Amino acid sequence: MLSQFLAVYGDLMAFIGINALLALSLYVTLSAGLLSLGNAAFAAIGGYTAGILSMHYHAPYLASLTAGALAAGGVAFAIGLPVLRLRGVYLAMATLAFGEVVRIAAVNLDITGGAQGLVGIPNHTRGWLIYLMLTAACYLMAKLRGSRLGWALESIREDETAAASMGINTATTKTFAFALGAVIAGLAGGLYAHLHFIIAPREFGFSMAVDLLVFNIVGGTRRWYGPLLGTVLLTALPEVLRGIGVAAGPLRMFTNGLILLLVILFLPNGLISLFQPRKQAASTSKAVVLTAKG
Repeated sequence: MLSQFLAVYGDLMAFIGINALLALSLYVTLSAGLLSLGNAAFAAIGGYTAGILSMHYHAPYLASLTAGALAAGGVAFAIGLPVLRLRGVYLAMATLAFGEVVRIAAVNLDITGGAQGLVGIPNHTRGWLIYLMLTAACYLMAKLRGSRLGWALESIREDETAAASMGINTATTKTFAFALGAVIAGLAGGLYAHLHFIIAPREFGFSMAVDLLVFNIVGGTRRWYGPLLGTVLLTALPEVLRGIGVAAGPLRMFTNGLILLLVILFLPNGLISLFQPRKQAASTSKAVVLTAKG
């Protein structure tokens, strides 16, 4: 039974796992109140770096994945200090513009295969490895939330000025969150590149950036497992629609938009609201005080 299920839905399960990693990469930045739309670009950097190292330099698979993740994190750290001075929609536009720069560069560079993409990447990624990496990322997110750094991120999200007044280095903390999210996105990009033999610039454009944001909003960003819920629902939904005889392609965007609207109207904290008792969230002052201790 399991072998039959994997034969039919193996690609879907792998895609859900990679999307979940990408959603968690955005969750890290959202936990600090940073509305970034650049994680698709970081996935592209990680995917292209890993793919080029495997194809042209015959680097070991794990070394290629590591290099891709670190390359994405390094780029995020380099642009983080100047870009993260912006807030709200200005930060979103700046990171979206960065994503377009990365996409256009991939289209025009010979080493990335141009508009056709990088073709012939060794197929090394397996489903168990994707979910091993996802489990490690979930564990990291769970430990991060209860840590001093986690309280610092939450304090910045609630009131950056108050957090700074209590001694939190907001610039360093936000840059760290931005870079950590990029590392996770770069890892997901490397896994994707070695799963389908090919990556192309069109796969890492505006549509992916918006999808990652929708995964987080639908699932909820107050808990680390919220993005996972949103990812599973919205990634598996087209397959469910196809299974009941509905053409998933034309209805996918409409259905995703309808779900997003319903969640915003009736579950403003996302799907995680369905699994939590109603209670007041921890106050900002408590978060700031706990962060400032030590």
